Amino acid sequence: MSDRQDIHPRTPRDHGGGLDAAVRHFGGARGDWLDLSTGINPVPYPVSDLPAEAWTALPDADAQAALVEAARAHWAVPAGAAVLAAPGASALIARIPALRRAATVHIPRPTYNEHAAAFAAQGWQVAGDAADRADAQVTVHPNNPSGAWAGADALTAPLCIIDESFCDVAPGRSLIGHAARPGRIVLKSFGKFWGLAGVRLGFAIGDPDLVDRLAEMLGPWPVSGPALHVGRAALRDTAWAGATRLRLATDAARLDALLESAGAQVVGGTPLFRLYHVEDAPAWQARLARARIWSRTFPYSRHWLRLGLPAPDQWPHLEAAL
Repeated sequence: MSDRQDIHPRTPRDHGGGLDAAVRHFGGARGDWLDLSTGINPVPYPVSDLPAEAWTALPDADAQAALVEAARAHWAVPAGAAVLAAPGASALIARIPALRRAATVHIPRPTYNEHAAAFAAQGWQVAGDAADRADAQVTVHPNNPSGAWAGADALTAPLCIIDESFCDVAPGRSLIGHAARPGRIVLKSFGKFWGLAGVRLGFAIGDPDLVDRLAEMLGPWPVSGPALHVGRAALRDTAWAGATRLRLATDAARLDALLESAGAQVVGGTPLFRLYHVEDAPAWQARLARARIWSRTFPYSRHWLRLGLPAPDQWPHLEAAL
């Protein structure tokens, strides 16, 4: 398998999701399908009723400050690091390359392809090696799709982006302790671990100068009123987070056992998604799709198949398909 990822800034990128296209191609109604192509927690944080002003009023400074305070506590953010709430980690990824003059960025491959696309769109040269000579680097921690973890010794460039979108499954492995160092930005995604991708909430945590400039790029009221309320409640609910980590680990092991019994080999992943080696990934995807299950394959590997976790009531559907 080659790890090459050639990304032009205007080239459509492959992602999970896209269930509508799968329905059009393979048939059935959307409600018949089980979407396992993403790494989103299938048991989302329970959202309570929101106050009317969350929908009708411009988000105020106190609500934004309360969300940032909850984020600081949940992720044990160092005192010297700044915290910015944004409308999703993707909004931050798209803007980060503009923080510095375009040069060379090191992005080990394969990994989440939006980082390379964002840097390329801003005129950066994207390199998969020579980290010691790069002006910036991106570390996806844990990596997507391999699930590999990085060490702090890998953070060597003047500008280091640490994407911890899936790190909430194992908070003890976070590199958040390095967020206060100059030139460091840690990204956090709310939608994946808490299962509320539609809320569109993410965080940049790091060098105050860089984070302040990101805030200027986003402008006023970057986070919606509902997202402020939901995010604050979820980040404060440590009991839910602890129970969720245990459930995800149990379900990931169950998924591995099921896929191994069907002939797949576990090669990586996280408790939110699993990566398997199969003889023919496109054939596996088509077979599952005929059973109304959508999976994730990769243009750079004919053997990698990625599956997210089913919700508690969806396991019989997957077991029958396999």
